[in-house]
Amino acid sequence: MDKPLQYANNKYNDYKDQLIDLLKIPSISTDPNYNTEVRRAGEWVVADMQRIGLTAELIETNRHPLVYAEWLGAGDNKPTVLFYGHYDVQPAELADGWDHEPFEPKEKDGFLYARGAADDKGQFFIHVKAVESILASDGELPVNVKFIIEGEEESGGESIEAYVKNHSDRLSANVVVVSDTSMINTEQPVIVTALRGGVSMELHVSGPKSDLHSGAYGGAVHNPAQALAEIIAQLHDTNGQISVPGFYDDVKALTPEERAAIAQAGYDFEELQAETGVPQAYGESDFTILERIGARPTLEITGIAGGYYGAGFKTVIPQKAIAKISCRLVANQDPDKIFDLLEKHIMDITPPTVTTELVKLKGGRWAQMDIVNPMMQSAVRAYRDGWGHEPIFMREGGSIPIVAHMQENLDAPVVMMGFGLNTDNLHAPNEHFSLDHFKRGIQTSIHFMYQIAK
Repeated sequence: MDKPLQYANNKYNDYKDQLIDLLKIPSISTDPNYNTEVRRAGEWVVADMQRIGLTAELIETNRHPLVYAEWLGAGDNKPTVLFYGHYDVQPAELADGWDHEPFEPKEKDGFLYARGAADDKGQFFIHVKAVESILASDGELPVNVKFIIEGEEESGGESIEAYVKNHSDRLSANVVVVSDTSMINTEQPVIVTALRGGVSMELHVSGPKSDLHSGAYGGAVHNPAQALAEIIAQLHDTNGQISVPGFYDDVKALTPEERAAIAQAGYDFEELQAETGVPQAYGESDFTILERIGARPTLEITGIAGGYYGAGFKTVIPQKAIAKISCRLVANQDPDKIFDLLEKHIMDITPPTVTTELVKLKGGRWAQMDIVNPMMQSAVRAYRDGWGHEPIFMREGGSIPIVAHMQENLDAPVVMMGFGLNTDNLHAPNEHFSLDHFKRGIQTSIHFMYQIAK
């Protein structure tokens, strides 16, 4: 193992330059204007994997292509590791508040600034470079490896869900490794053991048959924007709990051991305030901030629209108002059931002066991982040896729907080995990734493959 570790150290600058080249490609999957760039990024990844000695190909889909690669030379008596990641990124432009063009990577104070640096090009590339280091120095890997890298994670992920379901034999593995999460700080690595699921929807509140002059009809017609505000104000109580009947019925209560494990992170309001700028924490007072973020379900209003909101003023009663609603769901909650409960509740509290329609957009299931699984313990030892610190187990507040999908279809444990930081500005201006994390991540991935081989 010493030779691959030394090789990775010697090749660090080359690996960094390669990552910079990948980050220069604006692989924005949500905007059709960038379809050619998304494909170019996929082709770049395939070429790099072929160069280092993997069999790799671009798999066509109805939208953006998947990248599949493998090296199976370790033989049937050795375990197989499937690495997952995504090469597509969120939209970004200078006008959003970036200090520089988001697809012109800049190195500053030990960080690499670019869209996709942490989410997720830098993280999945760690494993590619770990594989390269072992193959280049030893000529073979201690385990069989497969990669499935998608180009639609930021825009739905439908293609990879279909591929995993229909090609489970090709993707079969003893463990699936996902690196698309963060750690608390540089010296405290984290293995995520649970992800929230979710369901998103739009609430449409309609009133008159068209926009109305507020002077002619104000006071006689219920304004849909006001009615919308009245409805969504009733979705939570004053303690931050969700007021939808039955919403919490299937939530699995936290055990004392689980609460103790969450508390290990030591996250408090001062850290929340430093990261967000909020004057005070919000939510269920019976739960700590980290429990609210990772172990409790939520209902968020993520957008509101209605009436005139351009420059100047327009005295109008809008015909319709819309709110976008997103629920994060925890273990045992079913997205379809939650949608049905919310739909019934909204219909019950809708005033008779307007009509409402709740439109389901997308749902995804939660995921939970077994911390005593041997593969998980291999990851613990890999962090200890490669990172230099013992990881802690934490629940993640976000959602990665493909994780539950892989658990269901591949029948293999999933290990969430995150190498980013919570402060990396994911999906925001000036996204960045620690180059020290990039370097130590490659070391940790090398250790992980040798641990799995044991």
